[in-house]
Amino acid sequence: MTETKAGRPDRRALAAVGVTVVLWASAFVSIRSAGRHYTPDALALGRLLAGTAALVLILLIRREGFPPRAAWPGIAVSGVLWFGVYMVALNWGEQEVDAGTAAMVVNVGPILIALLGGWLLKEGFPPRLLAGLAVSFAGAAVVGLSMSGEGRASVVGVLLCLVAAVTYAAGVVAQKPALRHASALQATTFGCAIGALACLPFAGRLAAQLPDAPLPATLNMVYLGVFPTALAFTTWAYALARTSAGRMGATTYVVPALVVVMSWVALDEVPGVLAFAGGLLCLVGVAVSRGRRPAGPAGEAGAAPRALLRQGAEE
Repeated sequence: MTETKAGRPDRRALAAVGVTVVLWASAFVSIRSAGRHYTPDALALGRLLAGTAALVLILLIRREGFPPRAAWPGIAVSGVLWFGVYMVALNWGEQEVDAGTAAMVVNVGPILIALLGGWLLKEGFPPRLLAGLAVSFAGAAVVGLSMSGEGRASVVGVLLCLVAAVTYAAGVVAQKPALRHASALQATTFGCAIGALACLPFAGRLAAQLPDAPLPATLNMVYLGVFPTALAFTTWAYALARTSAGRMGATTYVVPALVVVMSWVALDEVPGVLAFAGGLLCLVGVAVSRGRRPAGPAGEAGAAPRALLRQGAEE
């Protein structure tokens, strides 16, 4: 649960999470369209360049400048892994496997975030979080099964989707400590810029494909950079700074449910009963994982140390 010091839900952070999951869900529709005319590496670079341009402009307007030195290790790791490797691997993997397989493999990511956050960030392993992750993953698997067409899958494609899941998890866990020192905008701007630098070897391919791609495909690529990347990654970082990495990862299980609805509206892909059932399971799992800890002596005993830790981090 994203909370204020007084223990009440932080509505601004919850709103930021909402923006993130809606825009990330819309990215699946745009990637499907742009991916017909751009190769995975060129699409990733174009998206990151558009995102970096938008973020730098906002950073200059707000005059936030460079983040402190202590934030750079986390920003660099998340930039290379999450903004760079993840986007290329996901774009490529979705061309090698059917949508269902990709959805199931990539959704290992939130589980890895919870495990890495519990271990490396000392967030622990709350039973409600683990239970919610299990329910949501089951829902994502059902959505994936409903999306599977001919069952086309390759070992390379599965491995690429697994790489995407691992780098996504590692990037989130690396970004969390950086947000103790840098603002959400700083962490996102320089992470995106580092991801773009990592993808610069694909500049020749992007330049060759840009003149031949139809305008809607290029506009989709720019949209991916400005909204699901620049805006959604910033709102993600804002909310991540105010809650645990594990709970933020669990929240992304709302995305498969939204993708089902958006594909129905934008692509006229009528979802089946399995898709609806899987989407509902995803939402139930997120609700479980983000539920309040029961009141009582045990909850109160755990609340005090957490409050002291938060106070110490803020000081």
